[in-house]
Amino acid sequence: MTNKTVSQGGNSEGQPSDPIESVVDRRLGVDRRDISPASPTNLERRRGPGRRLTDFVKSAEEGEMSREQYTFLLAIDAFKRVNHKTFPSWTDVLEVVRKLGYRKTMPSELNLGGKTQDWTEKSDSISGVNKASSDSE
Repeated sequence: MTNKTVSQGGNSEGQPSDPIESVVDRRLGVDRRDISPASPTNLERRRGPGRRLTDFVKSAEEGEMSREQYTFLLAIDAFKRVNHKTFPSWTDVLEVVRKLGYRKTMPSELNLGGKTQDWTEKSDSISGVNKASSDSE
């Protein structure tokens, strides 16, 4: 099936002279969800046929956080209060994650298209985000 376009006026190139004069009946066209391929990054969270929420996400959205999720929430909240930041940057979030003890010990499950090189580190590596000693402030 193809989209049907109804146009009352136009120019010599077949384009409508006024966008309001052009009406596309989306019910007759191809479903856009069928056209767009699944995200190759493994980050797609849109729902649809065959796409169910994981128990991890579902429980959090229903207000039942795991101990890990709750600890992360408290850590971010503490960071915001101590640093007087309403909206922490992504670097700030990564700092909190590292200070919570998370380290990159496994190969990535994401496909970022060769934009970065994957790495791993020892589980007991230091966070590397501690500020230099500056007690003179």
